[in-house]
Amino acid sequence: QVQLVESGGGLVQAGGSLRLSCAASGSIFSINAMRWYRQAPGNQRELVAGITSGGSTNYADSVKGRFTISRDNAKNTGYLQMNSLKPEDTAVYYCNADVRRSIIAGSVNYWGQGTQVTISS
Repeated sequence: QVQLVESGGGLVQAGGSLRLSCAASGSIFSINAMRWYRQAPGNQRELVAGITSGGSTNYADSVKGRFTISRDNAKNTGYLQMNSLKPEDTAVYYCNADVRRSIIAGSVNYWGQGTQVTISS
């Protein structure tokens, strides 16, 4: 099995920063795309940022210039550096990844359990 475990959430004031981590463990041959989603109360889950295995990135317009997604392939870990945080960034943040468990297996999509990020004004 594969597990994604997020960490790094918390409560910070507006203008502050947080760094989220997503550690993948288990039977992993390789990880293709990694993504961060978020879901605020009453809202749909939305894509925040994504990164391919080659390092290409994409961001939601609402976080461009403030958030940076990265990954350490050797550690099977992804990161989301969040700067200039705003109250509207408050949400549960979820890690999502496409994982291959063997050289002959296709990618399977996995989700983490989520980590709460709360930004106070």
